[in-house]
Amino acid sequence: MPITSVQDLRRIVEAVGQLHGRSVQEVEVRSDCRSLRVTLTDGQILLVSALVDDAGKPRLDVDLLHPLAEPAPGQLEVAFEGDGE
Repeated sequence: MPITSVQDLRRIVEAVGQLHGRSVQEVEVRSDCRSLRVTLTDGQILLVSALVDDAGKPRLDVDLLHPLAEPAPGQLEVAFEGDGE
């Protein structure tokens, strides 16, 4: 049985620990059950994925994604040809 590294476990615990006291808006599971997506009411997303690394070992990956901030004022916008402007 493969053993997950302590660093990976700490990263997973940190991501899941940030969910304490939060409300869940939606939960989605891929049809092949390789990933779980938990959308929180504040827009954050917890993504849990079962992966296989290059050596063929299974790996559990957990990420807490934060919504993108609004673009900074005065951000440069570039129009491309055929854009209708």
